[in-house]
Amino acid sequence: MRVHFIAIGGAAMHNLAIALKVKKYHITGSDDIINDPSKSRLQSYNLYPNDLGWFEDRITNDIDAIVLGMHAKIDNPELLKAKELNLKIYSYPEFIYEQCKFKTRVVIGGSHGKTTITSMILHVMNFYDKDVDYMVGAQLEGFDVMVKLTEENDFIVLEGDEYLSSPIDRRPKFHLYNPNIALISGISWDHINVFPTYEIYKKQFEIFVESIVEGGSITYNSEDLDTNEIVNNTTRSIRKFDYSTPEFSINNGITYLQTTEGELPLEIFGKHNLSNLMGAKWICQHMGIDEDDFYQAITSFKGASNRLEKVFTNNDSHIYKDFAHSPSKVKATVNAVKNQFEEHKVIACFELHTFSSLNSDFINEYKDTLNRADTSIVYFSKTTLESKKMQKIDFKDIVNAFNNSGLIVFDDPLKLKEYLFSLNYNKSVLLMMSSGSFGNIQFDELKNLLN
Repeated sequence: MRVHFIAIGGAAMHNLAIALKVKKYHITGSDDIINDPSKSRLQSYNLYPNDLGWFEDRITNDIDAIVLGMHAKIDNPELLKAKELNLKIYSYPEFIYEQCKFKTRVVIGGSHGKTTITSMILHVMNFYDKDVDYMVGAQLEGFDVMVKLTEENDFIVLEGDEYLSSPIDRRPKFHLYNPNIALISGISWDHINVFPTYEIYKKQFEIFVESIVEGGSITYNSEDLDTNEIVNNTTRSIRKFDYSTPEFSINNGITYLQTTEGELPLEIFGKHNLSNLMGAKWICQHMGIDEDDFYQAITSFKGASNRLEKVFTNNDSHIYKDFAHSPSKVKATVNAVKNQFEEHKVIACFELHTFSSLNSDFINEYKDTLNRADTSIVYFSKTTLESKKMQKIDFKDIVNAFNNSGLIVFDDPLKLKEYLFSLNYNKSVLLMMSSGSFGNIQFDELKNLLN
C-alpha cells in the first residue's frame, strides 16, 4: 500500500509514518518545516523529504491514501491536487481507526493525564511482555517509536486527543475511534480557539461517551464533577468503573502508595499522578492484568517524557520540566512539587505559549495557579504573539490575572535566562512548565545552575 503524508513532521504524524514503514508500506511525505526529534527519526528510517516544502507533483494517481496533518492549510497545493485526482484522504485518527477497526480499542481521554495514563498502561504491558498496538503522544523509555500497528495483536491503546482531526475534518480526534474500553481522566476547558465556551468543550466528552460501542466500558475519575455527570447521565449500554485518588504518604522525598499489601514506593509523585495511576490500574485489569501484578510493575514507572520529568539532580536540589499549559495542569503540577518537597524553595517558571493561554480573556483562568511556589515566573514570546496574530499583553495584566503580586514577568528569553542564572538554588526545585521552548533555552545549560 502506498501512503503519502501531508505534514509528515508532526509529533503524531511522523510516528505513524514510521509505524507504517515498519509494516512494509511504501511511505512518502512532505512538510515545510521539520524539527527534532521528528527530523532525526524520519532520517533514520529514510523518510525525511529530499526537499522541504509542498510539491503537487508528488501527488500521483498510484497513491492509495493521503494522511493529512493539522499543520497543513486548507489551500495546501498537495491537498488540492489530491482532491483533484479524487484520492482517498484520511485524517490521522481516521487512518488509525482503519488500521484497528477489528481490534479491541482502548481509548484514554481527558483534558489532563491522558498521556501519563496511556504511558502507564504501556509500561505495565511491556513489563509483562504483553504485546499490544498503541499510539501515544510522548516518548517513553524503552520504546523507539510511539505508534505500533500489527495484524496480530488483539488490543490497541490510543491516547484520545480532543483537538481537531485535520484542516478539512473539524471533528475531535477521539470521536473517531469508537472505543470498546474508554477512560476520562477529567475535564478542564482548553483549546478555546476551536471550543469558544466551556459548554461546547464539555459537549465533546459527552459525544465521546456516546461513541463507546454497546457493551463496552467507561472508566472515569469520580472526583471530577463534570465527568461524573456525563458518565452517569448517559443511556448508553456500557459498564461504568469509577476511580479516585488513593491514600498515600510522602517520606524523605519519596511517595508511598497505600495498598492492602502495605506501602508501595513510587518513582512518580503528585495527587494527579496517583489519580492517573488508579485509572491505569482499572484499564490494565480490563486487559487481563490483575491488581497485584499491576502494582509490581508500576513501581518502576518513571513517568512520560515532559510530564514532571526530572531533568537534573545535584545534592539536594532538582530541576523538573512539565508540558503543563492549561490552568488545571499548571496548578496541579506546582502543588505536586511543593507537596513532594515541602522544605525546598520551589521556583516555578511557566511559559504562556498556546493560543488559549495567550488570549487576554482566557488568561484570567490562571488565577492562583502559581501561588504555592516560592518564586513565580511567567514568560511569553512577543514573536509567538505576532505569529498567532494576537493582541499584545501587558505585564501588569498578567500579574493581575494570576492574582500574584510577586509574579515576575519576562518577554525576552535572554533576560529570563539571565534571571534564572542569578538565583540561588541551594535546597531548591526549579520547575519549568511549557508546551513551547522558553525562547529556545537549552535544558543542558540549566543543569549548570545546580553545579
